[in-house]
Amino acid sequence: MVPNVPGSAAITTRPATWPDVERLFGVRGEPSRCWCRWFALPGQDWKTTPPEARKEQLKAKFDGGGPEPGVLAFRGGEAVGWCAVEPRQCYPRIELSQVLKAAGTAAHESAGVWSVSCFVVSPGHRRSGVAAALLAAAVGHAFAHGAEIIEGYPVDPSLRPKAGSADLYQGTVNLFTVAGFTTVSTAVPGRAVMRLRR
Repeated sequence: MVPNVPGSAAITTRPATWPDVERLFGVRGEPSRCWCRWFALPGQDWKTTPPEARKEQLKAKFDGGGPEPGVLAFRGGEAVGWCAVEPRQCYPRIELSQVLKAAGTAAHESAGVWSVSCFVVSPGHRRSGVAAALLAAAVGHAFAHGAEIIEGYPVDPSLRPKAGSADLYQGTVNLFTVAGFTTVSTAVPGRAVMRLRR
């Protein structure tokens, strides 16, 4: 267990388990369609992979013997949030993204880089410290499994004021700044590449 983040009473975090992820993602809404595979399935692979197959792909990550592909936040024993974090090479869509390409040499280094790719927070628990607790847990999880650099690709709402929850699943610049990340690129307006080194 990771200690509670100040200001987020009753939140605990730990590496994810499949049954809890399956319950959190549920059967409705974007998480139940995506199963956190958007960044793992580039181009046509995404279009030709139905939600049930995406679900099985994420489940396989828990059965593969490697580190868990993310962390969970809990309140009162109920999973209320998820953060995906894995080595960047697990996410081909990130490696091919315009945000990363535009960053140029600032994000060229890839050895030992883990990516925080996605946050899912239950509607009744948003804006209550869950995302901050998840990011802290993701950092601890990645460093515990050998990461040298942790990278995020958050939105800057001050430059994208119309960004809604569907656009903020990669987090906000402020969330990452408070967690100690530094900005290495803002080449794509309203989007940043941010890093935290061991």
